[in-house]
Amino acid sequence: MLNLDAKTLNQFKERYEADKQSLAVAGAIAKVGLNDASVNPEVLRRHTFVFSEEPKIGKITNQKSSGRCWMFSALNVARLDIMQKFNMETFEFSQAYTFFYDKLEKANYFLESILETLDETTDSRLIKHLLQAPVQDGGQWDMFKGILAKYGCVPKELMPETFHSSNSSRMAAYLTTMLRSFACELRTQHFTAGKTAEELREAKAEMLYKVYNLLVKCLGQPPVKFSYAYRNKDKKYVRLPETTPQEFFRTYVAWDLENMVSLINAPTADKPYGHTYTVKFLGSVKEAAPICYLNVPIDVLKQVAVASIKDGHPVWFGCDVGKNLLGKEGIMDLDSFNYDLTVGEYQHMNKAERLDYSESLLTHAMVLAGVDLDENGKSLTWKVENSWGKDVGKDGIYSMSDAWFDEYTYQIMVNKKYVPQEYLAALQEKPKELEPWDPFGALAMMQ
Repeated sequence: MLNLDAKTLNQFKERYEADKQSLAVAGAIAKVGLNDASVNPEVLRRHTFVFSEEPKIGKITNQKSSGRCWMFSALNVARLDIMQKFNMETFEFSQAYTFFYDKLEKANYFLESILETLDETTDSRLIKHLLQAPVQDGGQWDMFKGILAKYGCVPKELMPETFHSSNSSRMAAYLTTMLRSFACELRTQHFTAGKTAEELREAKAEMLYKVYNLLVKCLGQPPVKFSYAYRNKDKKYVRLPETTPQEFFRTYVAWDLENMVSLINAPTADKPYGHTYTVKFLGSVKEAAPICYLNVPIDVLKQVAVASIKDGHPVWFGCDVGKNLLGKEGIMDLDSFNYDLTVGEYQHMNKAERLDYSESLLTHAMVLAGVDLDENGKSLTWKVENSWGKDVGKDGIYSMSDAWFDEYTYQIMVNKKYVPQEYLAALQEKPKELEPWDPFGALAMMQ
């Protein structure tokens, strides 16, 4: 056994002081930090932000200090249908509207999960997992699919941003404390008074009203009916007939949600390609269909994304955004930093190993808004529409290398018409259930 005793530490010190390169680099790292001292200038020259396939997108949006990236990216894809139908240069949906119902539905989903697990001990791994973050901002495409189907969507003007929609941490923390207290109350009544889950649901209704009360005060009252007026690109004034949020989505976005599928790339041994997966106790709208991932090789994932983009439809996608990211420049490239030169080499893990050893998972959702293809149709770089405002990247646009896509992109949402026929049969099978703490139970929520 090796102990960090005085002899060992002295050997480390002597070895370090004999390494002239480490001594030279140490000053730069101490002065500007590891990342800036390790930037690879060659990467900056590689990314020209010119792409051969670029469908139209709207103005860059800004989720600000909230974890609503998965909503922003989905709505940024959905708004393109509105822009085309209404002949508008840009358009934006209310993210506060969908945020309101996501929080309310997550509260209900959490309380139902507590009622479904009353016989679990309080120190069980499952109960600890449920209590960890019952109403966090993050989410997955299938969770948003349930929100859209049940509640529809509204233009941003009809439910604008509030302090807490753009700065959600304090609201989420208060809701979390409230829901943990409710969980304690429900479980205590079960253990001490012998109340069943069905009996406890009477108390749940009052608990949900308290959540609703807080959400209205923080986010505003969602519209039930509205009339929307706008001017199109030709400056023509148009007023739509009064409608509901659900009718607005069905009529003007007109997505067939049943045809929108979630593809993942999980090259781990426990998730064979060509099969579907779901995650236990992960969801938002309780009565909605459970999350369903179809696992495909990375080349298939890219093939499907390219097909959708070439057909004029940008693609919602989830990735581990913080890896090798030049944030200000908006570059996602495996070679962004020369860490091996500044701090030394070590054996790097592959994608499957990173998932298995908790080194990587889905953290952020954005939009694949274009791709640069070579003369043989191979993807070189990808145009990414982010939702962090115009002050990062090139006016809010990022450039992602194809190699970075391979290693850190985990999920896309597309119409299933772009998916190769040999994989579609898997959508008819019963998905394999993954444990709640599986890496693909992670939620996109990076701010």
